Amino acid sequence: MKQLVAALIAGLLFGAGIALSGMINPAKVLNFFDLAGTWDPSLAFVMGGGLAVAALGYRLLFGTREKPFFAERFQLPTRSDLDPQLVGGAAVFGIGWDIAGFCPGAAIPALGLGYSDTIVFLASLIAGILAAKSLKRRFSAAEKRVTQ
Repeated sequence: MKQLVAALIAGLLFGAGIALSGMINPAKVLNFFDLAGTWDPSLAFVMGGGLAVAALGYRLLFGTREKPFFAERFQLPTRSDLDPQLVGGAAVFGIGWDIAGFCPGAAIPALGLGYSDTIVFLASLIAGILAAKSLKRRFSAAEKRVTQ
């Protein structure tokens, strides 16, 4: 239960930060990507601020604690290579963000604005996730049949 409360608090803080920075407005995000037109650099400052807070948090957390508050051990990634799934996923994420003006983290707090575009984006996001999982299962099953 403590983990759920901590996750809820973290999500609320993130959502409030996204809302306060104006990043729930797709036009603001799209203006960041419009280098030749109405470029708005504020997204870079929001990302830089988030990066600074995260770096400080990691430094304080890993420098002072041997284990997390609500778990027995830290669960950190061990892989450091770039595989096609990672590169492809990052590319699809960036392209989708540029087209729609939403990233998943900003779209959820934007639901509170009541725009139909937000609902369409989140429905498309969920459909894409389900399609990717289905394709991954199919490719994994086909690969097993070939190697047997």
